[in-house]
Amino acid sequence: MLTHIKNLILDMDGVLWRGETALPGLVEFFATLRRLEIGFALATNNATKTAVQYVEKLARFGVDIPASAIVTSAEATAAYLRQEYGEETAVYVVGESGLHNAMMAQGFPIITPAEVKAGAVPALVVVGFTRYATYDDLAMGALAVHKGARFIGTNPDPAFPSELGPLPGAGALIAFVQTATGVTPTLVGKPGPIMFQQAMQRLGGAPHNTAMVGDRLSTDIAGGQAAGLTTILVLSGISTRTDAENNRFKPDYIVADITELAETLAQLSKKPGSRVDF
Repeated sequence: MLTHIKNLILDMDGVLWRGETALPGLVEFFATLRRLEIGFALATNNATKTAVQYVEKLARFGVDIPASAIVTSAEATAAYLRQEYGEETAVYVVGESGLHNAMMAQGFPIITPAEVKAGAVPALVVVGFTRYATYDDLAMGALAVHKGARFIGTNPDPAFPSELGPLPGAGALIAFVQTATGVTPTLVGKPGPIMFQQAMQRLGGAPHNTAMVGDRLSTDIAGGQAAGLTTILVLSGISTRTDAENNRFKPDYIVADITELAETLAQLSKKPGSRVDF
């Protein structure tokens, strides 16, 4: 039974937008959360952008969000590695600017494909989503792993929602290196616990009063359940109601989209302590 929610951890792609298109009701959704004084953190497995870039994207959609409310898998990966490795630890990165910037912000020098080809062996190979990777980029990452570099993946998402439909994601690029080397990577993003822990810490929340809202059963819902959170699946992204019925990771609640979720939360606020039926 769901009696009340004080905090939401929100996935972004497929929940708040698809590609560069905001989903209906986005502005009203955040207005409702603020009116109801429900805390929120935006947690995405997408490692291509920085938190500031997401702030700018949301601003274009008419929503004002502070950078501190956004947790990306790039930042989570860099922070996680910084706890285990010192500055000046050489890293080979397959990813876009969000991942490169996050690694450099933590003091990691980045090794290029040309340097690996010339014989350099980085301590770490970090692979995230990128639309611009070449065969050489991935091949040199695999070569470094073969030579002993630790293999890290930002997140396992095999695909991501777009205006055209699902397109290959970080998991597909990680699989390239994993298949070539036979080495299983350490995965930082959802469904692992690190991003959920970071988000709850920023919210000052706890599992009993926090819900994970996502569109993907294998990451958002599975990870939220593993972290002890209430889980809410929205049907505006990857996973369908049929998927949920046939999957071992069954969400606590299913809603069509953020508009329905906002309406439900508003109804809840009028009936303190009552059950919410999704």
